[in-house]
Amino acid sequence: MIVTTAQLFKHAYGKYAVGAYNINNAEQAMGLFRGCIDSKAPFIIQISKGARKYTDKRMLEAIIRSAAEIFPDAIFAVHLDHGDEETCYDCIKSGFYSSVMIDASHDPFEKNVEITKRVTDAAHQKGISVEAELGMLGGVEEDIKVEEGHACLTDPDEAKDFVTKTGCDSLACAIGTSHGAFKFKGRQSLHFDVMEKIKARLPGFPLVMHGSSSVPKEEVDRINKAGGTIKDSMGVDPNEYLPAAKLGVTKVNIDTDGRLVWTRVHREFFRDKPGEFDFRPPGKIFMDEYAKFIASRNKLLGSAGQLDDLRKTVTK
Repeated sequence: MIVTTAQLFKHAYGKYAVGAYNINNAEQAMGLFRGCIDSKAPFIIQISKGARKYTDKRMLEAIIRSAAEIFPDAIFAVHLDHGDEETCYDCIKSGFYSSVMIDASHDPFEKNVEITKRVTDAAHQKGISVEAELGMLGGVEEDIKVEEGHACLTDPDEAKDFVTKTGCDSLACAIGTSHGAFKFKGRQSLHFDVMEKIKARLPGFPLVMHGSSSVPKEEVDRINKAGGTIKDSMGVDPNEYLPAAKLGVTKVNIDTDGRLVWTRVHREFFRDKPGEFDFRPPGKIFMDEYAKFIASRNKLLGSAGQLDDLRKTVTK
């Protein structure tokens, strides 16, 4: 069942965070749905600009519609991740998306406000929620690259001003995370002090945490043992997801970890079976492994086991 992002946020706020997972193909979709059904968790499917171009946006939408039929007990929202203004309008017009993200965080504050407000006004006419971003995360997100020295945390006072001026429905904040597998040098925690200040200025307002993959060391080690060369990678401590949720972080984006699972499964499979050329056997392994991974993350987010209670609120 596709629901509005607002419905998910209303149920989750202050109690748990909804996992937001990017998909690009059928195998990811199947693993995601299985993992969320197994853990009885609501979730958000994210489609990025890159994913919409990878095959065709209509292909991804058809995969999601089919998955909703295959897993009728699933409750989820469909979200555009890191959209520019043109892509946001296209998704708003499609009538398929529950919410869109307009990312103008690389523009000056007033320009970010101007663009975000235009998108928000258009989305609200169709009953669609808008996520915006303030502050800049370091790392790489598809065609966006921010060097570590240029990353900046979200200013709590600016956050309140930004939300007031734009009318956006949720805000992606820079609170210590980073895009991609190469996140931190050494141990780094989330900036809970910044979260507390933002929550104090925007009580009850959903915050979003991007770049939240944990980059598990065991996954990286297994990839490298099977021929990979991923070095010096470290992610967010997943044990910090739930404490962040208690401070208003209602949506947590996890993408890189899923790619690592895919890479580990396929590297090991073809290392161990070099004469194999059928892509379906490793695809089946990946779907199982990804489902297990998703269920484990939902547990850490606090969303596991929330499905039945949520169902009561969205089916009234």
